Amino acid sequence: MYTDDKQLYIAHCDNGPIYMIGKMANRHGMIAGATGTGKTVTLQVLAETFCEAGVPCFMADMKGDLSGISQPGQMSGFIEKRCPEFGIENPQFHGCPTRFFDVYGEQGHPLRATISDMGPQLLARLLDLNETQTGILNIVFKIADDQGLLLIDMKDLRMMLDYVAKNAKEYTTTYGTVSSVSVGAIQRALLALEAEGGEIFFGEPSFNALDFLQTEGGRGVMNVLAADKLMLNPKLYSTFLLWLLSELYEQLPEVGDLELPKLIFFFDEAHMLFKDTSKALIDKIEQVIRLVRSKGVGVYFVTQSPSDIPEVIAGQLGNRVLHGLRAYTPKDQKTVKAAAQTFRANPSFNTEAAILELGTGEALVSFLDEKGAPCVVERAKILFPLSQIGAITEGQRTALIRNSRLYGIYDKSFDRESAYELLLEQQKQEEKRRQREEEEEEKRLAKEAKERERSRSTSSRSTSTKKKSTTRKAVEKTINTTATTFGRQLGKSIFRGLLGGIFKK
Repeated sequence: MYTDDKQLYIAHCDNGPIYMIGKMANRHGMIAGATGTGKTVTLQVLAETFCEAGVPCFMADMKGDLSGISQPGQMSGFIEKRCPEFGIENPQFHGCPTRFFDVYGEQGHPLRATISDMGPQLLARLLDLNETQTGILNIVFKIADDQGLLLIDMKDLRMMLDYVAKNAKEYTTTYGTVSSVSVGAIQRALLALEAEGGEIFFGEPSFNALDFLQTEGGRGVMNVLAADKLMLNPKLYSTFLLWLLSELYEQLPEVGDLELPKLIFFFDEAHMLFKDTSKALIDKIEQVIRLVRSKGVGVYFVTQSPSDIPEVIAGQLGNRVLHGLRAYTPKDQKTVKAAAQTFRANPSFNTEAAILELGTGEALVSFLDEKGAPCVVERAKILFPLSQIGAITEGQRTALIRNSRLYGIYDKSFDRESAYELLLEQQKQEEKRRQREEEEEEKRLAKEAKERERSRSTSSRSTSTKKKSTTRKAVEKTINTTATTFGRQLGKSIFRGLLGGIFKK
């Protein structure tokens, strides 16, 4: 379905084939429509058309349906009926070279990022932090960066938060006030994310987004992310895809408008990206979308309603495929009217009315012309895929994973020395230092106690000696006095005896 003059055959209308010009494919696009109108098939047609042109694609698979792009399709009554309409005589069914990925590592190669790779802004969105808490997270990242501490997984970040909180006074004058209450709130948010399986996503080896830009046999590789489980956590899903897009923007060089893009990035369930998103982050997304096209990357948002995408971003989506919308409420009617006004009107039909009349597989199509201006909108039928529609078997998926060039590169995680280990070692050294100081203090106090005891003992002996000396002197004095008295009395008695005897005689 891909032509030699760099035109991509996508749809067919009453006026004939509708082509997307390869050089304009990186100007981004949108596939919108209510549930069941054919968005997934349109995505598959676009992806395999890019594949045949040698352009790799990335897409999230919500229900497992897109895994069929890896296998050849087959003729059906519906396709047989459409072939004459599309001018296709003998469709050559084939699959596309496909690689499967899964954040949880269950249905494809694991996709991981480090905490540092994610950065404070995206992480704050993932944790649903307020402005103050986001400021604290920025401080923590800055301190870690200044001290050369790697933030790889969640335990690194938890340890870093604890370290900064305990040393808040030391960092206040340089980095700003760190509130222990805010740190506690971030820690609780991390625990909640961990309970939802978020810790599986953070670690090493970190995925290199450039691995999406690969071809096999001249055809672009289809990189399919299993998102059925990931969808249970919309914040993680949308933040993860935004991180991948940011990584591509950071790593790819400027190339301008190429004949064909380097990569087409399909952002399915796009409303999740913008729901409850701060204006600052939307501005950042708008900047990335605007600049990433010069890196050769086209971004295509897939959503149920064009109103899901902010105007500042929708204005950059030049290639548009709009399936049928429903208008059951006044709000829905306004959405339909607004969607119709985004197209360049076709005088042959009423655009607003057509949006409500479109059947499954039909769409309003408007691509950019060679000068980058929107073509007149056409009511058209999207081509049928040449690959299988619907999910593949578990055995087929396993075989493709094992035969992938990336098999073994990301499948086994490892944990090198980072902030957690270094701060833990620092804590151990600090604890040893405190123990030594306490032991030295105990020894000093014990020594002082002994000195006091020795001093008291010496003083006691001196007092005892004095008491003994005094007692001895007192006894000696008493003895001497007694002896003197006794001597006098004895002398007097003898004298009286002698005198008495003389007078008696």
